[in-house]
Amino acid sequence: MSVTHTVSGRGGPLRLRDFRLLLAGAAAGQAGAQITLVALPLVAVLVLDASPLEVGALTAAETAAFLLIGLPAGAWVDRMRKLPLMIRADVVRAAAMASVPLAGIAGVLTMAQLYLVALVTGAATVFFDVAHQSFLPRLLPREQLVAGNGALEVVRSSAQVAGPGLGGGLVQLAGAQLAVAANAVGYALSALFLLGIKDTEERPEPVPGASLTGEVAEGLRFVVRHPLLRVIAAATALGNFLAAILMAVQTVFLVRTLELPPTALGLVYSAAAVGGLAGALCAGAIGRRFGQARVIWLAPLATGPFAVLWPLSSGGAGAALFAVASGTVFFGAVVYNVAQVSFRQSLCPPRLLGRMNATLRFLMWGTLPLGALAGGALAEGLGPRTALVCCAAGFLLVPLPLLLSPLRRMRDLPAPADADAQADDAAPAGAGTP
Repeated sequence: MSVTHTVSGRGGPLRLRDFRLLLAGAAAGQAGAQITLVALPLVAVLVLDASPLEVGALTAAETAAFLLIGLPAGAWVDRMRKLPLMIRADVVRAAAMASVPLAGIAGVLTMAQLYLVALVTGAATVFFDVAHQSFLPRLLPREQLVAGNGALEVVRSSAQVAGPGLGGGLVQLAGAQLAVAANAVGYALSALFLLGIKDTEERPEPVPGASLTGEVAEGLRFVVRHPLLRVIAAATALGNFLAAILMAVQTVFLVRTLELPPTALGLVYSAAAVGGLAGALCAGAIGRRFGQARVIWLAPLATGPFAVLWPLSSGGAGAALFAVASGTVFFGAVVYNVAQVSFRQSLCPPRLLGRMNATLRFLMWGTLPLGALAGGALAEGLGPRTALVCCAAGFLLVPLPLLLSPLRRMRDLPAPADADAQADDAAPAGAGTP
């Protein structure tokens, strides 16, 4: 156990140097990623004249790794030191993103390269995210996980506020291809901040007789057999499927249907991030006021209906409807995420954290490439506005699994006193206990 973890109960998480470095790395990486959220699709739409289906396929490629390698990634992460793994993932992502402006300058950029960059970056992100969520409980005790996750959400949402607007401005000034370079710089800075963390994590001891397949199955059983994790996974998977439809369609809709310039496009995206930032700042207070369990179902129930404003948007001032819808929906999504991620981290025994997080990422995020492909196909066949109608209708169903679960009758989430017993119940026969 690291020294940081043992003294962290004396104050808030921001008093800890290692947590501040983790937060700074998250800020740098997220800032670059949010610029690319605008720039990469615009490279496809404005530079390579991609069709709606091709833009959907590009969005799918960015998240395909969660579906393809999400489950074994957790078992691999549990066998490795988390911090060096995150640093290596940042270096890979920086190199992949840097190849886009270099190819653009050389005049050889193609959609095939964009797909490859998206796939490589997505694979590195799978390992980074699983390791990141598994590493945080090393730095913070259980009682500070909500505050720590809230701080990370504030950083992420702040980057989402500034990033798209800055990305739109960079595209306007320097072109979409060169704007992608900001993401490469962000990932490189993230790696540098992480290098400064002084953690004493040792490589996990291998379990005698354990196999990769058995370890993956152990994490899967732990999630599927837990009644609250199971229903959280189902609701989040549906929400992410619909969010991916939105991500695949919104650039085509805003540029070709509403005819917004890149700068206005960035501002609309930033409005969504303002809602996310507000959600991150309010998540702790909302949880204390209503209860963490209630927040998990109340947040999507209260904010999901605003999604109907997306297809009602029009050009000019009418684009404000799109911004209001995104801001409100993402406010609810961040409040929901802070509550459920903190619960997951506190529930799971340390030896299963990587597999638990990877299993949930596979179940929750594996729907992202499917949603992106569905969004591209809907926009190609029925038009972007009709695709957004389908997306908005789906958001009304997200709270349903939560309302039909034990969460509906709870105010606060249970303490994880039985976590180790639950994990042992899920362990395969013959597996040793570390």
